[in-house]
Amino acid sequence: MEPVIEIRNLHAEYRAGREKTIALKGITLSAYKGEIFGFIGPNGAGKTTTINILLGFMYPTNGNAVIFGEKSSSLKNRFRIGYLPEIAYYYPFLTPFKILTMYGKLFRIDKAILNNRIDSVLATVGLTEKKNTPVRNLSKGMSQRLGLAQAIINDPEVLILDEPNSGLDPIGKREMRDIILGLKNKGKTIFFSSHQLSEVELICDRVGIIDRGQILKTEKLDQIVGKIHTKQTVLEDIFIRMIKDKRT
Repeated sequence: MEPVIEIRNLHAEYRAGREKTIALKGITLSAYKGEIFGFIGPNGAGKTTTINILLGFMYPTNGNAVIFGEKSSSLKNRFRIGYLPEIAYYYPFLTPFKILTMYGKLFRIDKAILNNRIDSVLATVGLTEKKNTPVRNLSKGMSQRLGLAQAIINDPEVLILDEPNSGLDPIGKREMRDIILGLKNKGKTIFFSSHQLSEVELICDRVGIIDRGQILKTEKLDQIVGKIHTKQTVLEDIFIRMIKDKRT
């Protein structure tokens, strides 16, 4: 099976004056159609840099990031990808309906079908009753679901989600988890960056663990957990053990 997302020997570095920071050191990973790929690592590991390259927001120093066989910077991919940033800002006086109308126009969705698409997307994320409520009156969980709604307004084949559970309470996390699993069941490929390891363990098919710009392991979740699993061991324990072992 050909991967939907393919990253090969990806290097990235930043320069601030004479100082150079190496963010990625030749990482390689793949994500396949219909799976949820969990991309996990500590702060500063290189997750956001990888996502920025996948989205074409920045260019790698060396290596390739490919989506649907095209370089991630290709304009052909823009209409096939949905993106939820960790922190999404919207005009507080606009309503979900108006915000999704704006995004729908950016994606050149035909006016004849846009309203029905908006209604469908709002139903998917559970915001139908808040359709005409100003964003300033939405809870954190509702705002996060609105962010997911804008990410799927174009009915993308690939979703790139950066910390989708950020700041959510347990109920909000459960709601977001159910929505993401529902999107997977519709055949979406989901690249999912998170610090919430318990959530990763609940919904991801495979995971890639990154630290200091290097991939420590990429494998099916059940294989990672199953190899060293005890009654007390969960993904969080395995993750911390791998990071500590790498750094010692």
